[in-house]
Amino acid sequence: MRRGSNRVTHSTDFQAWAAAGQSRVEAVLLLLLPSPEIAPQRLHHAMRYAVLGGGKRVRPLLAFAAGELSGADPARAAIAGAAVEIIHAYSLVHDDLPCMDDDVLRRGKPTCHVEYDEPTALLVGDALQSLAFQVITENKLNDDANVQLQMAKLLAAASGSRGMAGGQAIDLAAVGKVLTVPELEFMHVHKTGAIIRAAALLGLMCGAPVSAAEHAQVDTFARLIGLAFQVVDDVLDVDASTADLGKTAGKDAEQGKPTYVSAMGLERAKAFAEDLRVEAMKSLDGFGERALRLRQLADFIVLRKF
Repeated sequence: MRRGSNRVTHSTDFQAWAAAGQSRVEAVLLLLLPSPEIAPQRLHHAMRYAVLGGGKRVRPLLAFAAGELSGADPARAAIAGAAVEIIHAYSLVHDDLPCMDDDVLRRGKPTCHVEYDEPTALLVGDALQSLAFQVITENKLNDDANVQLQMAKLLAAASGSRGMAGGQAIDLAAVGKVLTVPELEFMHVHKTGAIIRAAALLGLMCGAPVSAAEHAQVDTFARLIGLAFQVVDDVLDVDASTADLGKTAGKDAEQGKPTYVSAMGLERAKAFAEDLRVEAMKSLDGFGERALRLRQLADFIVLRKF
């Protein structure tokens, strides 16, 4: 990525913070997912297979980082982040099915329908989606019940036809077509960005109320960094190996999917991701050191190699 202003230096401090957050949310997920000893055992085994022990956990980390702006209890932010991660995992299971992207590798291991079978994978996605809303409603995430209701509504909207599922529908309809950059942005604001935005806002809402202006700043940051996440994904699909990605590299081009690389070219796509990162940083002006982790996550998302 080309160099821009407002870059936050990656340090062992950030790495330690991220590792602690990843470990914390992993422990929460272990507790939230049904025990493999409970019937139906095969389904519960498959749910745990799809969720545990893989991924960068960027969405829960965003919940932790945004929660720092509102003084959120990390235990509450962990639950909110876990709920978003469960939704994300369900979407990956369904995306990998033969009727969608038909992929055999995810997070460096066989996809859920390959490891188990297609009907089980379909049920895994269904059950994980339900579990996410059980998690976000049965745990106290805010002292104000109305705020918690709004949190559940936010996650539902981000997951549904006006969010992630709608974005996937647009993606499937776009195979073999040429999309403009604004059309790509519309698709990915829904498919990828909606859940990333939800992660940050849910973490923020786990704490004390913030001003409308501060809420809007976090919303803008999350929207920009969610879009940058997808641009970088498109770049890495061309630039990285299957071993590094943990999923099949070059799949987008093979399937005729429109991407930022196909629309802009590789170097312009890299530059666009950097521009989005800089704009995301600017949206946090005024937060000072409280937004350090969000800034570091922006760097991590744009500068990652896999």
